[in-house]
Amino acid sequence: MEPFLRPRLQFIVDPIVSVLARWRFNPNTLTFIGLVLNCVAGLLIANSYLAWGGFVMTCLAMPLDGLDGPLARKTGTQGKFGAFWDSTLDRYAESALLLGLAWYFLSLNDHISVLMTFFAVVGSIMVSYCRAKAESLGLNGEVGLFSRFGRFVLLAVGLFASGVFPFAAVIMVWLLAVLSNITAMQRMMHISRIT
Repeated sequence: MEPFLRPRLQFIVDPIVSVLARWRFNPNTLTFIGLVLNCVAGLLIANSYLAWGGFVMTCLAMPLDGLDGPLARKTGTQGKFGAFWDSTLDRYAESALLLGLAWYFLSLNDHISVLMTFFAVVGSIMVSYCRAKAESLGLNGEVGLFSRFGRFVLLAVGLFASGVFPFAAVIMVWLLAVLSNITAMQRMMHISRIT
């Protein structure tokens, strides 16, 4: 989905990146601000403001996440640390959102959904780990049903829908848990086949 969307959003991204480059904005700072915004979204979700959490995540944090890479390329500052920093903070950002969701379910005494949120965190981390480990071995690990972008889209839809349909959050966390772990298994099977 990301390779499909990226060229189609270039006309929006390029002017913003040009302004940020002119202001000498550091791409790593942009990544950090994105993490902070996702933590704010997690706090909103934990306090039962699911739709507002979805708004902060989708309309503020996610756009920043899409700008740090192009800004690094534009300013010629891309490097190994930037890639490492971005990838590491992405894991923290997703964990902050899911921690907020687990806290929300805990406040409702919905222990099954808390458990499913835990499985969603594990699945999310394993999807990313499988890709990173495969790439460290010189293999392509970017396969499977449910990438990070897919997880964020599902989170956004579930959080916004919960404003009118409270059970949407439960459906969302079950889908996140199941689909992310299936994707991790797909990546493991893929690496097994090509080695």
